[in-house]
Amino acid sequence: MKKVIFVILSSFLSTISMAQESQTEYNFLRLPVSAHAAALGGDNISLIEDDESLIFSNPSLLSSVSDKTIVLNYMNYMSGCNTASVAFNRNFGERASAALSGQYINYGSMKQVDENNIVSGTFSAKDISIAGYFSYLLGHNIAGGIAAKLITSYIGDYNSLALGVDLGLNYYNPDKEWSVSIAAKNLGGQLKAYNEEFERMPIDVQIGTTKRLINAPFRISATLVDLNHWNYKFIKHAVVGMDILLSEDIWVGLGYNFRRANDMKIQSGEEESSHGAGLSLGAGLYLNRFKLNLAYGKYHISSHSMIINAAYSL
Repeated sequence: MKKVIFVILSSFLSTISMAQESQTEYNFLRLPVSAHAAALGGDNISLIEDDESLIFSNPSLLSSVSDKTIVLNYMNYMSGCNTASVAFNRNFGERASAALSGQYINYGSMKQVDENNIVSGTFSAKDISIAGYFSYLLGHNIAGGIAAKLITSYIGDYNSLALGVDLGLNYYNPDKEWSVSIAAKNLGGQLKAYNEEFERMPIDVQIGTTKRLINAPFRISATLVDLNHWNYKFIKHAVVGMDILLSEDIWVGLGYNFRRANDMKIQSGEEESSHGAGLSLGAGLYLNRFKLNLAYGKYHISSHSMIINAAYSL
């Protein structure tokens, strides 16, 4: 067991040391899928809930999902651009779980122009990811997970193809309601490029923790993202959030993503403002078999976004 944990941690450390350059391809994989994670700042890998949409953030969290759950997810990203996903899981014994997911984003219709700026028609663009997940309880409090993704992208008549892998490790102490996770996302590379130049994957190494306050309905989360880029200022790695557990069935939450707020600042006269980017909020309802989560955030300067998750356990 110790050897398994050592191998996983070694993979994380080697990823941090090698992946130091900026990645630009398949950045739709950075968008939040879970409304609960989105409400808490958009990046959360340590939230322990019976919420299958969280496996898009950290595959080891699959160990907390009820058997035979199907979840449908939708997000309006910006004007004319929408993304949707679906996932279904099965548990095998008390330790192992597996799941399949599909993720799709459509960027809408765009004008096609030549070098003289003459419109010759329209074209569309879309990205698709199909993934398989496996998680295993390595010990009483430790779960490990892996996701393998086949990713394809289309821009007009051009397309590219890639393979990606997510690794996750979670420690959860139910007595203290304290969770700590580490995840390395989008490891891999392109199998087929748009042209002869192969692009890099949007690798993202994250560490996060979630803790419920003693004798209080408050749960605090903090996540450090893009740890494979040491040249960023510390504040640009930080995501914080808090959810309030109004009952066993209802939660409300809010969060702040410092990097998003910084990257979306625009100059207006002598003032610089992010216009609310970085701030997010949401709420959820957990019933016996049915779960519904909603979140609001701003992921593009031009528009606001809503994320909806609807899950049902068969």
